[in-house]
Amino acid sequence: MSEVVERLRQVLPPEALVTDHDRMQSYRYDRAMFCPAGEPAAVVLARETAHVQAAVRAAAEFGVPVVPQGARSGLSGAANALDGCVVISLEKMDKILAIEPVDRYVVTQPGVYNAVLSRAVAEQGLFYPPDPSSWEFCSIGGNLSTNSGGLCCVKYGVTTDYVLALEVVLANGEVLRTGRRTVKGVAGYDLTKLIVGSEGTLGIITEATLSLRPQTAKPRTMAALFGSGVAAGEAIVEIIRSGVSLSLLEIMDRTTIQAVNAYKRMDLPTDAAAMLIAQSDAGGAAGAADIATVAKLCREYGAIECIEADDEAEGELLLEARRAALVALEQLGTTMIDDVCVPRSRLAEFIGAIEQCAKELDITVGVLGHAGDGNMHPTVVFDAQDPEQARRAQAAFDKIMEIGLELGGTITGEHGVGVLKRAWLAEEIGPVALSVHEAIKTALDPQGLLNPGKVVAGRS
Repeated sequence: MSEVVERLRQVLPPEALVTDHDRMQSYRYDRAMFCPAGEPAAVVLARETAHVQAAVRAAAEFGVPVVPQGARSGLSGAANALDGCVVISLEKMDKILAIEPVDRYVVTQPGVYNAVLSRAVAEQGLFYPPDPSSWEFCSIGGNLSTNSGGLCCVKYGVTTDYVLALEVVLANGEVLRTGRRTVKGVAGYDLTKLIVGSEGTLGIITEATLSLRPQTAKPRTMAALFGSGVAAGEAIVEIIRSGVSLSLLEIMDRTTIQAVNAYKRMDLPTDAAAMLIAQSDAGGAAGAADIATVAKLCREYGAIECIEADDEAEGELLLEARRAALVALEQLGTTMIDDVCVPRSRLAEFIGAIEQCAKELDITVGVLGHAGDGNMHPTVVFDAQDPEQARRAQAAFDKIMEIGLELGGTITGEHGVGVLKRAWLAEEIGPVALSVHEAIKTALDPQGLLNPGKVVAGRS
């Protein structure tokens, strides 16, 4: 450890290296629960790609693991430090390098927050669709590393759908440039999509070129209240079946609504078991027709009330409530946030099974998520100081993933695998696919030093 720290002092400027024990504590964890974290030997606060290269080469020289980090807002333990590792933080690489309105792309460093980038391109009349609920405090690098989704996925897709090119530091310190800045291009293997979602295990992203869209029309937003979560799930299925083109379709259950009310001092209705939030950005008569169709279907499937926002500001308040859900639930106790995605046709079954699971284990589970694409975030709330509650919380978390797989779903729709779901990944993809993962990892990281023990076990 002392050797790699001394080498880092030789190759990095003083402001880019942290070795103070107390300062390094905040670089040990992301926001996941029940994931181990070690004590790093050093933290590198990279300001440029050359700093990342120098740190990776120094670590490789002495066989020391490297753990890349962004805003540490992840929920799978993928950014957790290992004992004796070198943490490479990209949070200081926070510049938007170029916005090209004609070619519709933005070039950005990884430390830029999602909301900052979205607002910057909006000033140019452009739109970057991926918008995780945590967009105010999650970084683009983290979004790329876990292939994040967000509220608009139902219409616009996830992060990987907007990545044109990447700059990546490989395990030997070389810089790989993937992709291109043209609209079309299929030369060679798609290395860009291989890196996106790899959670820092194949390389460290130091720059990204992201495609943009023209700004959308002003959205129309509505909320529908239901007497049961299952009824809301059935309505979602019919909304999807109808073919209506929504830009957002979210769900919050009573537990989540009450938590948001308490946290944000909002006046959301608490007499409903579930609330759907729907939005259309089609504009004009088309947007009005979309919302009218959704309201009609919701009423047919038991909605107590359907309320359309009077204006854009009122619609934004509904989205603010949804974005605040995770932090609001954290005010109730320790949280374990699941990230299961199921076929949309099975949503009602999934919601019903979650409610039954919470009842059987006598544990609080807030049900919320991106209903339009089947990506749900059941959030287990418990007292971490109570060993029995902690045991039941872990059991509920695992049961939710089991339910998702049984319904033909996946263990993660946007939060990644990290440490938290590594064993479940093997369960989902099977031995052949797991061996391919391991072969790719070995080919790009023969020493096994890039974020070891994340996604696949490898050589930790």
